[in-house]
Amino acid sequence: MHQLPLGIRLPDRAVFASFLPARNREALEHARRAAAGEVVGATWICGTASAGKTHLLQATCSQAAESRRAGYFPLAELAKLGVDVLEGLPQLECVCLDDLEAVVGRLEWEKAIFGLLRELEDCGGALIMAARPPPALLGWALPDLGSRCAAGAVLQLRALDEAEQQQALQLRARLRGFELPEETSRWLQRRFPRDMSRLYGLLDTLDEAALAAQRRLTVPFIREVLRLT
Repeated sequence: MHQLPLGIRLPDRAVFASFLPARNREALEHARRAAAGEVVGATWICGTASAGKTHLLQATCSQAAESRRAGYFPLAELAKLGVDVLEGLPQLECVCLDDLEAVVGRLEWEKAIFGLLRELEDCGGALIMAARPPPALLGWALPDLGSRCAAGAVLQLRALDEAEQQQALQLRARLRGFELPEETSRWLQRRFPRDMSRLYGLLDTLDEAALAAQRRLTVPFIREVLRLT
């Protein structure tokens, strides 16, 4: 894992290899370039809650941190600490800010982010931001910041459809070293909300249980682990 400022740590699974491109290949390739230092200035990633914004931001930070100073900052968690959490970020070369909705409309925060963006641009760094809406649909207190964000790369992520969700689950399983039967992935989709973060969490829990019990991930075993009828 990568140790980041403010105690924020990235999960080991937050890598490009576990991100299924599907219809988001353009966004994935842009994020790879940003991680490699080939993108300067603002990038905005938007999409629904389960589209993969956080995964892509964390993967970008994880890759960038191998060769550059990088940090990932979930503003929904950090906003309560105050705008001072952004101090010192210009010393980084790749800054990933998640959950911009948490601070947009608050002038003090927007001024700090605008200053951060300008400093990163001056030193050839990148600011990658994520929110559900695109910048044009947010209520900015500082219109200049909204304009700068909209003028940069704006990448809309498409949520995975049913077939793509199955592919993503099977990809995650292979990366963890086991095979997920198709009938099992279909059963998980039918039984639980089709939210990828929830499904990934279930898969991780089931994998650990299967490893401990030396069992395959069959539907009967999942029922037993989750105590479902």
